[in-house]
Amino acid sequence: MKRRASRAANVLRDQGISALSIFGLIAVWQLAAYLINDQLTLPSFFQVVAAFFDNWWQIFSEDLPVSALHFAIGMAGGLLIALPVGMTMGWFKFLDRTLDPIVEILRPIPPLAWIPFAIIWFGITNLAAGFIIFIGAVFPILINTYVGFKSLPRVYVESAKVLGATKDIDLIRYVALPYALPSIAAGIRIAMGIAWMCLVAAEMFGVSKNGLGFKIWDSYGHYRMDEVFMYMIVLGLLGLAIDRTFRYVVEERMLKWRAGLTQ
Repeated sequence: MKRRASRAANVLRDQGISALSIFGLIAVWQLAAYLINDQLTLPSFFQVVAAFFDNWWQIFSEDLPVSALHFAIGMAGGLLIALPVGMTMGWFKFLDRTLDPIVEILRPIPPLAWIPFAIIWFGITNLAAGFIIFIGAVFPILINTYVGFKSLPRVYVESAKVLGATKDIDLIRYVALPYALPSIAAGIRIAMGIAWMCLVAAEMFGVSKNGLGFKIWDSYGHYRMDEVFMYMIVLGLLGLAIDRTFRYVVEERMLKWRAGLTQ
């Protein structure tokens, strides 16, 4: 009981510190906006809040569904490509030597550099935006999957073979994949953050008349900087919610067995 009470007190203390830091940031922001006294240069906190209440229905009924579709297309494509490629590269040496140079050539290319080809290949469509997000998401998942499989201790494989798992498919399913899951989860989490950042650029070239990224550019074109700031904050809060949800589902459910290793 004492241990639980102490843990709860620590959680409350940490949450209190976080809340104070946020309130401090808002106070500094409001003061800076008051001193600058120019909405175009820096809209105040209250102006941004007012912009949110003026646009909240459109955000959640029109913009968010479009952005969620683009994000889902990119992440789904990244998972479908990166997981099997990373697993096979980490397990089979021949495929590792064959595919590694290709991956290392493509990986440093910024996702935004693919925008011209995205337009040519897919047109001004949702797939074009999803493709840019896919480019941002695929390599963190692939690299972390590869590292997770590559770092599997050989003693685990030999022990599994002694117990009867002699086929590659069984070794991958029952030994390599469970061992690599923490690394894969970390890669997916990084990829989600990069994909969410790519969302803005992916929507700025006008794939639709809605979307959080498109509305930032559209609001800037009309010099509504309070709305620009408002959409930026919405993007940040939604990104935080996605990250926290993923961490809860993966760390508290799928990887709960790791808790004993950190205590």
